[in-house]
Amino acid sequence: MAPVVRPGTRRSRSGTARTKLARSFYARDALAVARDLLGLYLVHQDGRQRRIGRIVETEAYRGPRDLAAHSARGRRTARTEVMFGAPGHAYVYLIYGFWNCLNVVTATVGVPHAVLLRALEPVANLKHGTWGPGLLSRAMGIDRSLNGADLCAERLWIERPRGERRAVRIGRSTRIGVEYSGEWAQRPWRFFDRDSAYVSTLSAAVRRRAGILERP
Repeated sequence: MAPVVRPGTRRSRSGTARTKLARSFYARDALAVARDLLGLYLVHQDGRQRRIGRIVETEAYRGPRDLAAHSARGRRTARTEVMFGAPGHAYVYLIYGFWNCLNVVTATVGVPHAVLLRALEPVANLKHGTWGPGLLSRAMGIDRSLNGADLCAERLWIERPRGERRAVRIGRSTRIGVEYSGEWAQRPWRFFDRDSAYVSTLSAAVRRRAGILERP
């Protein structure tokens, strides 16, 4: 007899049920969401294939007080408007005129919190490097056309693997590239899987030893 899959779950190719995150998961403080995202799967169904990566590094941003956030001091523009909306939506922005960066909107309407996804471990159909937010988005096929996408819908979402999720030893540090924000740059709001060789700050030598980079 085939196993029963309850509503809200989906079945992987291996037959293990996975559960897409409900909006209530995102409707919390960015710090809690940033920690709890580690070990979960980011999924992009682009119409041709399903790309999947295991989240291993995040950063929390808590505007409007957090001066490292794009929503600092309540700055509300066409770019940041999605951060002020309902939780559980994607905030995608461009840096250096080239790299797309994916954030998930958290908290409640009018409270501009978000979590930046910084690194993934490949699970399915990822052919490029996935350490660092720009590489992550390139590998996942994510660009600004997904800005505002509902993470509870069928194109881009995050799911909890059932029966597969291994324990995460969580490390934390200050956020990267936010020196301009004064004392806010010292907040330890970056979270990462201490056992993953895909964390963005690790050296090429570490990745080669882990077998995810070829030796020169």
